[in-house]
Amino acid sequence: MAHMSSENPFFETWDTPFGAPPFDRIRPEHFRPAYDRAIAEHAAEIAAIAANPAAPSFENTIVALEDCGRLLSRVEAVFHNLASSHTNDAIEAIEREMAPVMARHWNDIYMNAALFRRIDTLRQNEVGLDAEQLRVLERYHLDFVRAGAKLEGASKERLAAIIEKLASLGTEFGQNVLADEQAYVLPLQEADMAGVPDFAREAAAETAKERGVDAPYAVTTSRSSVEPILSFADKRELREKLFKAWVSRGDNPNAHNNGKLIGEMVRLRAERAHLLGYPTFAHYKLADKMAKSPENARKLLDEVWAPARRRALEERDALQAAVAEHGGNFELAAWDWRYYAEKLRKERYDLDEAEVMPYFQLEKMIAAAFDTAHRLFGLDFAERHDVPVYHPDVRVWEVTRNGAHVGLFYGDYFARPSKRGGAWMSSFREQENLTKPVTPLVVNNCNFNKSEPALLSFDEAKTLFHEFGHALHGLLSQVRFPRLSGTNVATDFVELPSQIYEHWMEVPETLERFAIHAETGKPIPKSLIDKLKAARNFNKGFATVEFLASAFVDLDYHTLEEPGALEAPKFQQATLDRIGMPKEIAMRHASPHFLHVFAGDGYSAGYYSYMWSEVLDADGFRAFEEKKDAFDPATAKRLHDFIYSAGGTRDFAEAYRLFRGRDPRIDALLEGRGLAA
Repeated sequence: MAHMSSENPFFETWDTPFGAPPFDRIRPEHFRPAYDRAIAEHAAEIAAIAANPAAPSFENTIVALEDCGRLLSRVEAVFHNLASSHTNDAIEAIEREMAPVMARHWNDIYMNAALFRRIDTLRQNEVGLDAEQLRVLERYHLDFVRAGAKLEGASKERLAAIIEKLASLGTEFGQNVLADEQAYVLPLQEADMAGVPDFAREAAAETAKERGVDAPYAVTTSRSSVEPILSFADKRELREKLFKAWVSRGDNPNAHNNGKLIGEMVRLRAERAHLLGYPTFAHYKLADKMAKSPENARKLLDEVWAPARRRALEERDALQAAVAEHGGNFELAAWDWRYYAEKLRKERYDLDEAEVMPYFQLEKMIAAAFDTAHRLFGLDFAERHDVPVYHPDVRVWEVTRNGAHVGLFYGDYFARPSKRGGAWMSSFREQENLTKPVTPLVVNNCNFNKSEPALLSFDEAKTLFHEFGHALHGLLSQVRFPRLSGTNVATDFVELPSQIYEHWMEVPETLERFAIHAETGKPIPKSLIDKLKAARNFNKGFATVEFLASAFVDLDYHTLEEPGALEAPKFQQATLDRIGMPKEIAMRHASPHFLHVFAGDGYSAGYYSYMWSEVLDADGFRAFEEKKDAFDPATAKRLHDFIYSAGGTRDFAEAYRLFRGRDPRIDALLEGRGLAA
């Protein structure tokens, strides 16, 4: 039976397999009416909880809060995933419109005095609650306090206005970066492709076809499109042109320039922190993270920076020598680094990306990630073709364990103009067991080049494993309360499940079984594995420095007590000068396209988190190495029980100790990056 266009799928019970979103029926015009009804329903539910004449109890306050806003959660999960992975003008317009509306809605909840009094009363009287109940009560109380529940009068109103404005600015920032990425496509002729291997040529040809370019090849400013050209193209002027376009996203002289937005966001964030009693925004953000303070975060970055910079300068000198050896008479520049690093890697280790990539087929790497999850955690994956998807490239697998349904996993692997750059995991539905068991619907997004077969670089294969580690964090969650589910943990802990999972991509068992040559069908030879191992720490000074520079800039922005009239380019350069950033290396994420930090505030004052979590993941994987078995069952069970399945049910440092038997040590990270003294 045909559905009338006036019918809104969000107002119906979804009879799709496992209650998955009916993407075949959801249209942009459904979102605004769905938001309007969902917000109204949620507001009414909140009002009823706050006005309940009965004395506050865990059931009538916390459980009631956890169980309300169901329609809004459904709408938000679907909308925000589409806004990131398959957007259009209509969705972007709704995103801009709804950002301040949703901020206002949550402000009204967090600043509801009667509601906070109920939560505060429960926090003062925690008798009779079990550990998970205590934890969710503590999180709710802290959420409200950190959102301004204790403020009064003008301060409360000002904080609400700031949060609303920041929501709009963050949306605008992200849309500006995407607009620059969509606008840039560089047509290339055969002569431009000198030095470029077949796998990158095929990807560039596919890009030209997809973008409708009147040229045999084309590249965009997607990282997976840019890096092969920077690594192999012999034409230096082409590398320079593409590199400058890539690093200037959000910083061009057009309507999408993010410079002013950065200064405004930094000022508003500092004011927000002051209203809540913190000296800086970084102090506010990190008070509820593992690091606890910006001083602790900076201490870790400083410990790694000195050896990383030293190594990067050695690498620079070696590359400058390589320029001369290959007949160049110029000073090494940022757009030369990858090109000459690739040449040097081949000379030193007889290894080049063109030789490696045919062994890393996307299809085989997906199978490898699934196989690792089976060996570690007993999961099985069966592809489903009856679950609606939002784009033809998206694939869906049912996840089971011992025959029992665990959840659905969506894989969205290819770059396209409607998708923002980068790679990420999110959910269409999170696991919970509040009133009944709810299974998760988890999605991974990547931006790999589309070709037949699709081939990945070694780093891209690690990215696939990284994002799948996040996916497992969502899929394996076994908690009662939505607030504590899956990845609802501190940002400097959330990267542990993803980063530790990367290690299994490199173990011999994985490479021998799944690194299969796309043309010959033969497994990767041991000699090539040995070369990969020998070259593992090649160029690690560069990789560490480009990351750390971004982390330092992020912290510097957000440890300003009085930002004043901030000019982002000058401020960024001052940080780079202070730390002694080699001019031949660009930040991994420069301020104008630093989506982690400015497109919303998920990683604001928190980009250091990847390094903090790397201390945990390097030390954590060592637990398997000590057993001389990457799949040791007892260690895998502890990893499952205390890290992957536990969500936010306990203090994160305690969770790590329960898994590892002790606190983490930094030596494994330094050794893993080849930076140990």
